[in-house]
Amino acid sequence: MPHSLASQQTTGLIGHAGALRLNEKSLAFKAGAVVLGTLFLAVASRIEVPMVPVPVTMQTFAVAMIGALYGARLGTLTVLAWLGEAMIGMPVLAGGAGGLAHFAGPTGGYLASFPLMALLVGALTERGWNAQRPLLAFTSMLAANALCLAMGGLWLAGMIGLEKAIMLGVTPFIVGAILKSALGAASLVALSRTAKRGDA
Repeated sequence: MPHSLASQQTTGLIGHAGALRLNEKSLAFKAGAVVLGTLFLAVASRIEVPMVPVPVTMQTFAVAMIGALYGARLGTLTVLAWLGEAMIGMPVLAGGAGGLAHFAGPTGGYLASFPLMALLVGALTERGWNAQRPLLAFTSMLAANALCLAMGGLWLAGMIGLEKAIMLGVTPFIVGAILKSALGAASLVALSRTAKRGDA
């Protein structure tokens, strides 16, 4: 057996379309994964530190992980499904909120960035920015977080001005973005090592 193929099989969680290799699963399995992914995102949204005008949550961590684990296509679809739940009023956003008003308020830019975050991380994961290369995995998640802050900050600037938007909607989240990106990369490494032990 070629070394590269053996390496892929033993890593278990590393695959072409996201770390969970969901592209190899049935349509029903993928649908179940989407549902579980939206639940994960909803739970992560409940973990928050209240701030004005935008709270600190674990949403960006969850979105990046969904992208890395599910891949670009299914990860983006999962995030869109979660946002769709929020739009129809399901309590899946920060603090158990839901409804269209949140997409037009201060958090609108951040919410709009989430599918793009999943797409970016998923696409980079498919290109090898994964648990086998933790620094690149961290970089992909940090880039996705930077995209989120840029889009969120620009949206917020239209409401309260650029200076206040940077001060209130970007700067307070930079350290958290770095920490959540590091946690995401570490989580991928831990999952990969668990899979290796399971295959042993």
